This record gives sequence, C-alpha cells and structure tokens, in this order.
Amino acid sequence: MTHGTKIGFWTCTALVVGNVIGMGIFLLPASLAPYGFNALIGWTATLLGCLALARVFSYLAHALPDADGPYGYIRRTLGDLPAYMALWAYWVSLWLTNAALATGAVGYITVVFPALQAIHPAVFALGLLWLFVGINLMGVRAGGSVQIVTTALKLLPMIAIAVLGAWVLLHAPASYSAHLPTTPISLKDTMAAGTIALFAMLGIESASVPAARVNDPGRTIPRATMTGTVLTAVIYIIVSTVPLLLIPQQELGNASAPFALLMDRFGGAGFGRWLSLFVVVSGLGALNGWTLLVGELTRTMAANGVLPRVFVRDNRRGAPAVALVVTGALASVMVWMSYSKSLVSAFTFITRVVTAANLPLYLCCSLALIVLWRRGAVRGAVLPAAVLGVLFVVFAFIGIGHEPLVLGLGLIAAGLPLYAFMRLRRKPQAVKVTTT
Repeated sequence: MTHGTKIGFWTCTALVVGNVIGMGIFLLPASLAPYGFNALIGWTATLLGCLALARVFSYLAHALPDADGPYGYIRRTLGDLPAYMALWAYWVSLWLTNAALATGAVGYITVVFPALQAIHPAVFALGLLWLFVGINLMGVRAGGSVQIVTTALKLLPMIAIAVLGAWVLLHAPASYSAHLPTTPISLKDTMAAGTIALFAMLGIESASVPAARVNDPGRTIPRATMTGTVLTAVIYIIVSTVPLLLIPQQELGNASAPFALLMDRFGGAGFGRWLSLFVVVSGLGALNGWTLLVGELTRTMAANGVLPRVFVRDNRRGAPAVALVVTGALASVMVWMSYSKSLVSAFTFITRVVTAANLPLYLCCSLALIVLWRRGAVRGAVLPAAVLGVLFVVFAFIGIGHEPLVLGLGLIAAGLPLYAFMRLRRKPQAVKVTTT
C-alpha cells in the first residue's frame, strides 16, 4: 500500500471526534433532563470510563502497531473466536448506525430547506447514504478529507453553546440558579443516565479500526485517540451542563431541539434555525466517518478469514470496494425498514442493541491489554487503564438493562454459524489484501 493511500494524525483525530459527535448530542440534553444532576454524575462516570478505554486502545496500538486494528489486538491475545464475536457485533452495529444517521439527517435537512420535502424521504436518505459510499470508494484519503472538513464545521455550534454559556455566566449569573433540577440523586438514575451518555460516546475506537491505512500507527493512533477523546469529553461536559442549568427541567425534557431552544432564548430569535443546519453537517460527517470504518472493518475481517474473501479486494484507489457496496446495501435495507409503517417498530427494536453490540469490543480490548501486561509485552501504568476499562464495561452492562443485553448476545449468536462455515473453508493463515 502506497503512502498516498494512508491517513495521518489529523484525519485520525477527525475520525474520533467526528464519529463520536454525531446527531445524538443535539438531542442528548433533552434525553438526560429527567435525571437532573444524576445526568452530570453519570456523564462524569462515563467520560472517565471512556478516557480509560481510550488509553486501552492507545496502549494496544503502540504495542501491536502491525495488528490491523481491534480484530488483531483481540485475536493475538484472546484467540480467534472472541475476536470474531466482538467484531461481528460491532460490524453489524456500524451499518445499523449508518441507516439511522441517513434517516435522521433527512429529517433535519427538510426542516432547514422545506423545498426538499418534495423528495420522498426514503429516496432522499438512500441518496445520502450512497453519496458517502461513493466518496469513500474514491479512497481513504478522500473520505478522510471530507471527515476533517465536516468535523471542523460541526465544532462551530459546540463552540457557540460554550460562548453563550460563558456570556450568560458573566452578564446574568443568577440564570444558572433560577431553574435547578429537582430530581433526587440516586444510583439507579445515575447508572441510567450514564448508559444514555455512553451511546453518545461510541466511536472513541475510530482511529484504531483503519490501522492498516494509518501512517506510523504505533505513534499516530495513540495520539489521535487520546486527543480526540479528551476534546470530545470537554465539549460534551460543557454543552450538556449549560442547557441543564439554564432551561427549566420539564421544558428541557420536552424539547425536540434543546440547543435551538437555548440559542433562541438567550441568543436571539432565529439562531436556532441556523443551528439546525449544523446538526445536518454533524450527522453527515458522522455518516461519512462510519462509512469509512465499516468498509475498513469488513476488509480486515475478510483478510482474517471470517468473512468471504471477496471483501478483501481493493479497487485501484485502494478502497475496499466490495465491502463498501455490500455494507451500503445492508444499510439501505434498514433505511427502507425505517420508512415502512409495518416494520418501523422492528427497526427501532433492532437499533436498541447498538450500544450493547459495542460493549464486547471494549471488554475484549481491555482484557487483551491485561493479557499483554501478563506476558510482559507492555510496561508502565497500563494495568490500571485496563482494569478501569473492564470495570466500566461491567458498569455499562448493568446500566443498559436486561433486554438490550440479551439482544446483544443474540446478535453475537446469530453470527456464529457464519464463523463455523468460514472456519471450515479458510486456510490456516490470514488472506493477504489484493488489488483489482
């Protein structure tokens, strides 16, 4: 693979920030409002846990720079089957997420530009989905460039909220104590709020997934992972706290666009509509980033013999063409389901397992780092990060509830027949990447 088809620090950082900050953060203050100050405690626990997980991925990338990402980290330490189960669930969650982002972006676009309501929403969503498949077919550098631009744009409304919060603090500090939340603090509500916050933090592993496409992965991935996670954590704490303290709890909980409500009330009428435009940019940026990742992950799994070999093949621009097209088709099916009145409940039911489907990856990578520590392959303060990562995943499993957990386990079980079939067919060694 030539140097020109690889990505560097800024693109990797943009993948982390851009994939974590999707569309969920723009609704998150309303989702967390019923929990009051439990939300801030839950946020703190979640962010500390995510920082520990970011350290886990950083240490793994430094210790195993040639492992081709999380699949290689787990396979080399825990074995083939744990690697497959964790990455299979994660793989399915990626194209489910792409379908949700495409449909969500359409809803916001038609609000900002009402004339586009003439386009059938399902067709519109499919058009957006395949637009970013097409961009990533141009190569990882093309997808990475789009990611840098959209990430820079999506940070603008976050900065606007932070500036507004600071302005109110300086000019009307009493506003912060006028509508304090009244919900009592409890462990149950704190864990529930923390689980909701975790969904908004999914994606901290983004820099490590396309490891084979990264320049100097042993150095670039750790730096990008920690930089992106810390930056996102600071942003999330600020933009979650400001509306919670400035808007009455019940009103915030019923708001369909909490940031727009905040901007209209304290910044001036009309600001909220412009904010919606950045929601679109944020959603499309995340759609681009997750499209890039699902293509790279599909190629990696095929290269290791657990998905059909055809997914290994790259086009002349170095993009995993077959992987991108097939995962785009799978996401397209989910888009059609989301617009079917008879199947919309099924679609909602399926997407509830997305968070649960990510947890096995985080757990296995934390355990992988512990194995490397026991082997003496890593040194320094790696064990506390790994143990904290494990404890945080256990905390998340408890907080996520029984039903999503069972569904997540069912999702893993559904992939086992394919694993058994591919294991019978594959050669002992991993397949090498070829170019058409």
